[in-house]
Amino acid sequence: MFGIGVPELILILIIGLVVFGPGKLPGVGKALGQSIKEFKQANSDDDKTVDVTEQKKLEAQKLDSDKK
Repeated sequence: MFGIGVPELILILIIGLVVFGPGKLPGVGKALGQSIKEFKQANSDDDKTVDVTEQKKLEAQKLDSDKK
């Protein structure tokens, strides 16, 4: 995963601990996790959206072809 091994993760954790302190680190992790979750959810919602105008055009074409 991105070429990050255990030593790199430990280094990142130590730097985060020094920068944010032990009290705020869980809150920062939680906020980061929620942001990632919302981003993934927004991405998957875009895939599920349907263009209603296109759907209505197709229905109209189908009705026109049925009349003929």
